[in-house]
Amino acid sequence: MEALLTRESLELLSRWETPGTSQDSLSMVTQMRAEGHPHKRVHAVMNQLTLRKSAIAKFGEFAPSLLFTPEGLEQATRLEVASHHAGRMRAAGIISVADCGCGIGGDSLAFAGIGLRVVALESDPPTAALASYNLASFDQASVEISDVTTRNFDDVEALWIDPARRKGGTRTHNPKDWQPSLEWAFAQATEKPTGIKLGPGIDRNLIPPECEAQWISYHGSVLELVVWSGSLKRDGVGTSALVINPRGSAEMTHPTQSEDQPVGDILRYLYEPDGAVIRARLIGDLARRFNATMIDPTIAYFSSTEHHESPLAQGFEVLDVVPYSVSRVQKLIKDAHLGELEIKKRGVDIDPAEFRKTLSIKGTGSATLLVTRAQGKKVAILAKRL
Repeated sequence: MEALLTRESLELLSRWETPGTSQDSLSMVTQMRAEGHPHKRVHAVMNQLTLRKSAIAKFGEFAPSLLFTPEGLEQATRLEVASHHAGRMRAAGIISVADCGCGIGGDSLAFAGIGLRVVALESDPPTAALASYNLASFDQASVEISDVTTRNFDDVEALWIDPARRKGGTRTHNPKDWQPSLEWAFAQATEKPTGIKLGPGIDRNLIPPECEAQWISYHGSVLELVVWSGSLKRDGVGTSALVINPRGSAEMTHPTQSEDQPVGDILRYLYEPDGAVIRARLIGDLARRFNATMIDPTIAYFSSTEHHESPLAQGFEVLDVVPYSVSRVQKLIKDAHLGELEIKKRGVDIDPAEFRKTLSIKGTGSATLLVTRAQGKKVAILAKRL
């Protein structure tokens, strides 16, 4: 990191585009060495250019102006998701926040970007140096090298806590080993309005009942669970699902978790809830919105006679349904004259890639095959994505 954070390295970094755009990596290294730059500087700059290329998926057009570490980039919040965190702070009337364990500063950028005063705290000095560089254009943001567990927070209104769940490149699963620990984070949440970013698969029993648990998905992947406390928790909301995808963004909320809908037949339309809705256990509420019934008590599909379009669920128009067997599905696909076939499974033990090899996919049509269970029986559903 020392080789990167020098005037010479940063000037050299600013001269080059991301690898794979205007020049290949080998020619870039050759030219840098021909200009007399030492090996450590060249390595640091090339490594940073590679990280910036990877960071475009999370930070978009801002990636080429930021500095990263591999671990910091992996744990950093996507800028579009971080903006929702910041919006939550602003909606609650928060004007100052401490980002506890800021990493390279992803969430701090979003907080500062909407005008909040930000104190970004990081215990690792090299990472703190990168965060300071990334936040340098915001006068209302400052970075401190600090052990958050010993710091006083009287100077801020709210906390944002993103516990480090990796150590030396290895993920740590015990919340006591996180930095800071989950116990410490939940203790702070009783003292100040707090947002705590956690993995979406955390044991639900660990979530304090007085907090709001919000699962957030981005482009089909459930990225995180945020636990909100104090004024950041919304009145009457105990669990929520926020979905952000190319079709827009949408949210569901509930005081606790919703009851499932009754089980019914597979009708004209089949819906698969987004993963955040499933994690938040709000499938029943969404099914009621769609005037739908579940197709099986253990499967997260529901069906309706009504056509709905929403970021909260992917819809399919059902073309045919057959009891599942290899021979029946082979005939179903052969008769459909398909040239393209997507295969999905839920609740059945098949390998879609291997199963595809048994099918005759010859034709011009396209469809989706969903192999699942309905009312306790295995079925194959041929459908078209809405």
